[in-house]
Amino acid sequence: MALFIHPSSVVDDGAVVEDETRVWHFCHLMAGSHIGRHCSIGQNVFIASGVHIGNNVKIQNNVSVYTGVTVEDDVFLGPSMVFTNVINPRSHVNRRDDYQTTLVKQGASVGANATIVCGVELGRHAFVGAGAVVTRNVPDYALVYGNPAQVRGWLCECGIKLRFLAGQQAETAKCEACGKEYSKRERVVQPLAGVGA
Repeated sequence: MALFIHPSSVVDDGAVVEDETRVWHFCHLMAGSHIGRHCSIGQNVFIASGVHIGNNVKIQNNVSVYTGVTVEDDVFLGPSMVFTNVINPRSHVNRRDDYQTTLVKQGASVGANATIVCGVELGRHAFVGAGAVVTRNVPDYALVYGNPAQVRGWLCECGIKLRFLAGQQAETAKCEACGKEYSKRERVVQPLAGVGA
């Protein structure tokens, strides 16, 4: 599949969009932004200067990805979800030197209308529920929702809820859909190497 950029979108000189990516209607990609391979950039998306988007990322309609945000591979950003990059904005105060960083790690999903307050990390394969307000780091594989968002469970890489059983040294779980197995010690979930799909 070749690169596709809808004619209504603006891609500034100095923006990089790699092959097999599709940029839909009314988007703006600023100079200094980088979008990886095989991404889908939905309608009315804004990507600011200095933002790096990994490969196979899906950004749904009406999302703005501001300076300070990094999005790794295989991330899903749901419709109208929100990033911020300043903790204490004021119209009359220039805080461009105060931008905080936000990292969305590989495989994470963010639901529609969720808000990610700047300065946090979303862990690998984490899942942020629709409408959540994330104010602190989210562990790998965690399911969070609410305002403020709290850990409500754990999900497999394929998106199915994990049910952990007590073991001798750690709790373990096997995905009912794909068969992948995980261990959990306190709030740290890891796949068991070489086990499952």
